[in-house]
Amino acid sequence: MRRRKETFISKLFNWTFTIILACFIGVQVCGASSSNLKFAQISDVHYSTFEADTSYKLLSVSGNLLDDAIAQVNCTPNIDFVMFTGDMINKPKEKELLSFITHANLLEKPWYVVFGNHDTACGITLTKSLYFDILNGHNPNFCYKTPYYSFTPKKGYKVIALDTIIDYKSTCQGEVSEEQLQWLKDELDNSKGDIIVIFTHVPVMEPYPNEAHKLINSYDVKLLLKKYDNPIIICSGHYHGTKIFQEDNILYINTPSLVSFPNAFRIISLCPQRNKIVVDVYFKETRLKELQTKAKNNGMGSVLLYGNETDRTGTFELPKKRERGVNDGGK
Repeated sequence: MRRRKETFISKLFNWTFTIILACFIGVQVCGASSSNLKFAQISDVHYSTFEADTSYKLLSVSGNLLDDAIAQVNCTPNIDFVMFTGDMINKPKEKELLSFITHANLLEKPWYVVFGNHDTACGITLTKSLYFDILNGHNPNFCYKTPYYSFTPKKGYKVIALDTIIDYKSTCQGEVSEEQLQWLKDELDNSKGDIIVIFTHVPVMEPYPNEAHKLINSYDVKLLLKKYDNPIIICSGHYHGTKIFQEDNILYINTPSLVSFPNAFRIISLCPQRNKIVVDVYFKETRLKELQTKAKNNGMGSVLLYGNETDRTGTFELPKKRERGVNDGGK
């Protein structure tokens, strides 16, 4: 009888311990997932309602490609927001922007934009200020009056959208103004404990050399960023190429165009751990394979635009406190 009682007590203890352990693990998992950040980056949509295809841009079906990307994003769990990194429209016309917004509003998560060189032009009526007034009036989650701004999607993160577009002359080159550099410094000074995610159209780090498209003061921007130990992720477009660089605590992600080969976008997930941030970068190609094949056959440099496997999908580790002079590389 005593032996049976001991067996019952031991079983009760084991059952209770198992329940407590399961609850503890569940709390830990939920806590970890709530601190993660996951977003989609869609670049160089070049949306058009009236233009024919060019040798490398499928303008006539730009809406189809956009709708497919939106549908894929909507089917992806745990997305926090979507960022369009410039050249949302191919021609700077108000009706084109309004039509693009109609498509973008199909997204089930908040969406934001950074300015691209095709979104405005010197002497054109669709100025940056008018562009953002229209966005404010038609995007329920957008409330910014200037083409550079910041927000906090979750505790521990700072998202910074930069304006790299020169609007005082006709050029495909980019620049971060002195006023904006000072603003960026202030934002970083006030976010020293945060994970920083920066979005630009013109890359700070070129995926490949192109004098006509480069950021003319990229050295100044890099010099500023290197003063900070935060994990910093910079997502850009403009070059239509696929490339990823890592320099210590800074990860540069260049995303290709949706309207030209490889007709792709990215899903990026950030997972904070004790001494590092794990960044998972996923390469999402259009499911409209006939259009993708057409884009590949029409254009030149498809190998360069597609990048290496490590430029498309990978896992990278950024230290929370940088060891200066050490390049951790992709893991």
